[in-house]
Amino acid sequence: MKEYYAARAKEYDQIYAKPERQTDLRLIEQWLPSRFEAARIFEIACGTGYWTQFFARVANSVLGVDASAETLQIAQARPTNESVQWLVGDAYALPSPLEPYDAAFAGFWFSHVPLARQQEFLLGLNKTLKPGARVVMLDNLYVEGNSTPLTETDPEGNTYQLRKLADGSSHRVLKNYPNEFDLCDLVAPFGEQATYTTWQYFWAFEYTLR
Repeated sequence: MKEYYAARAKEYDQIYAKPERQTDLRLIEQWLPSRFEAARIFEIACGTGYWTQFFARVANSVLGVDASAETLQIAQARPTNESVQWLVGDAYALPSPLEPYDAAFAGFWFSHVPLARQQEFLLGLNKTLKPGARVVMLDNLYVEGNSTPLTETDPEGNTYQLRKLADGSSHRVLKNYPNEFDLCDLVAPFGEQATYTTWQYFWAFEYTLR
């Protein structure tokens, strides 16, 4: 996965140019900042910083972590993200902050987490947050005829896509599509006020750390 996103870095934001998704994107760009007003935000898998630019201007501070140095170089070049700190890091081994964060965001990351590691990821994230922190995850809905087709399901139930890059290379990419009930069950032991929001092509899931 790390190698795929490093190779895809320069063309990653092309996904946000799809004409049919523009209405959803404008709505989410307006919706997302309201979740993070004046917050200290820990952003996981921040990628090129596309989503960071929309909430950084209303946040108290943002630390964006990503496994790919190549995508972080693009994030650092965005003028609206000058006040954000960036760090190359592992989503499954997050650095312990000096002071716990009061919000977290993971955009288009959770769908790449293997089913067997979903709880591990969330528990690791929660350790960086203070009680009452808001966690927001944003990701893709599977839309038949628009989403990249699923080509494989492994014995654990994870699904995969075959993706091609501009250089002609093909990559087998894990891409799961959890539903509202899956997500609520996952966070039930430690989260409350869970909310699931959908648009035509995307979903968002929020919870507050108990």
